[in-house]
Amino acid sequence: MPLPAVSFNLDAHEGDRNDDDFLTGPGVGVEPSVSLCADSLPGALMAAGGSKRAVLHSEWWRSRSRRTAAKARRFQRSAETRFPVITHIAERMVSVNIFDSATRLAAQCFLTAVPLIFVVASFAPEPVRQQMAASIRAVFGLNGEASDQLSAIFRSSDADLQNAVGVVGSLMVLLSATAVSRAMQRLCKRAWEIPRTGARIAIWRWLAWIAVWICLLVVQEPVRSGFGVGLWLGIPLTFLFQTLLWWWTQHLLLGRLVGWLPLLPGSVITAGAITALSVTAGFYMPRALNRALSEYGSAGSVFVLLSWLIVLCVAIAGGITIGAVLAQEPYLARRLDSPPPSRERMEQD
Repeated sequence: MPLPAVSFNLDAHEGDRNDDDFLTGPGVGVEPSVSLCADSLPGALMAAGGSKRAVLHSEWWRSRSRRTAAKARRFQRSAETRFPVITHIAERMVSVNIFDSATRLAAQCFLTAVPLIFVVASFAPEPVRQQMAASIRAVFGLNGEASDQLSAIFRSSDADLQNAVGVVGSLMVLLSATAVSRAMQRLCKRAWEIPRTGARIAIWRWLAWIAVWICLLVVQEPVRSGFGVGLWLGIPLTFLFQTLLWWWTQHLLLGRLVGWLPLLPGSVITAGAITALSVTAGFYMPRALNRALSEYGSAGSVFVLLSWLIVLCVAIAGGITIGAVLAQEPYLARRLDSPPPSRERMEQD
């Protein structure tokens, strides 16, 4: 009986492997690639979830920052509506650049005051020198080592200091002292929003301001002591004295571009701030100066004096600026005949 024919024709799909065969059955060969994908699946899912959380977190922060900015704008508009004076003061202080202007003014005062002290100590008569030394002690509340060093300057013989300073040097010091006048003039012009071309100040005004300040420094001690009566009279006299001084200062350096009455609020505020600082100077400055001299020498005293001058000039700059804004507000502007602020001038143009 013949054997059946064996067909060597294989079906086209007979030798194909089914993917399910590799995933079923124990011990059936599993391809490495499939195994790796299966092993990395949880990590991929975690990475995808982490990136999604990061995106959501970033979107949340952006949304929150937008809401915060919108609330700040609404608060600003509400403040401008309810408290326009505070808004105007803040804007004016930014335009004046209070701290930068005060630092420049303090540096100029320090660089001017030290040479002027030597000039006065070399050429002024003995009573004037002694009175100026007493006034400087009263202004800064000096005692101990700092007071001794100041007394040594004013006790030097006239011949020694005159030879060291000289007439030419004294004139140069007086001319360079006008830098303080110019710095103060720029501060007043910025506070009142007067353009640079709006005020042509004669040089004699700068020299007159320096001369008057030197003369007034001599009488500081009797005024602060109430002419021997005490602080209960000295503090009101100091306040009145400073008010008149800063009232005249603004009028002089602004070249009469602003009337007397609008300058009064700034003078009162500035005088109040300086009077308060003069009272606190008696408690702070002696300890700070003596400690700086004992630990760091003259360099330490320079740092303390310059820091105090910066605080004083910040009070001056703030007082003049706030007074200018208040004087230009509608309620006081009608009564003081103040010049309009720049925002109103721009609207009119």
